[in-house]
Amino acid sequence: MRIDIISAVPETMQSYIENSIIKIARDKGIVEIYLHNLHDYSQSKHKKIDDYPFGGASGMLLTCQPIFSLIEELKSQREYDEIIFTSAEGEKFNQSSANYLSLKKNIIILAGRYKGVDQRVRDNLITKEYSLGDFILTGGEVAALAICDATIRLLPGALGDSEAALTDSFMNGMLEEAQYTRPADFKGLKVPDVLLSGNHKAIEIWRQENSYNKTKLLRPDLLD
Repeated sequence: MRIDIISAVPETMQSYIENSIIKIARDKGIVEIYLHNLHDYSQSKHKKIDDYPFGGASGMLLTCQPIFSLIEELKSQREYDEIIFTSAEGEKFNQSSANYLSLKKNIIILAGRYKGVDQRVRDNLITKEYSLGDFILTGGEVAALAICDATIRLLPGALGDSEAALTDSFMNGMLEEAQYTRPADFKGLKVPDVLLSGNHKAIEIWRQENSYNKTKLLRPDLLD
């Protein structure tokens, strides 16, 4: 998979990309990630990428020219399955979204900034818009990283345990069951006996029941 991330401040994402699962996946050749600085594609004298919106609205908008120039250049080199814009107005990004993107070969993520982007970019270049939730971020870089992280960990070989991602919360529509590790007895706080029983059928039943009850308590909306 190849992911191209377009940002006004790409340096803010460098450290995260160079660590954890994303770094492991890159080192294994499972994913390629390229950061593009929008300022580099501005044709203005001072590499300006934003301007005031028409009509007197407040704030600033990312302008068309540098975005069109960069995306058109990338599209001339390869086909892209999705061109994503991180926007508060986008559909809620969730596990299903990550599952969907993990099956793609090439994607572009445009990180939002300021009050957003000229509508002509959204109408003519963007194929999907994602939001992390009903709140506003200073920039879409955090959302872009979240999308990358959630997607890349699903790629075959990215995680050391190939089944780990399949048992995460939301993969089956519910929250993951409670988890325990050694020691089995810590200051009188004990691990449920069934998990120590070696009875795989009983353990699986416990996991399913615990997952359901946990979801019902904490996220009943998922059961709906």
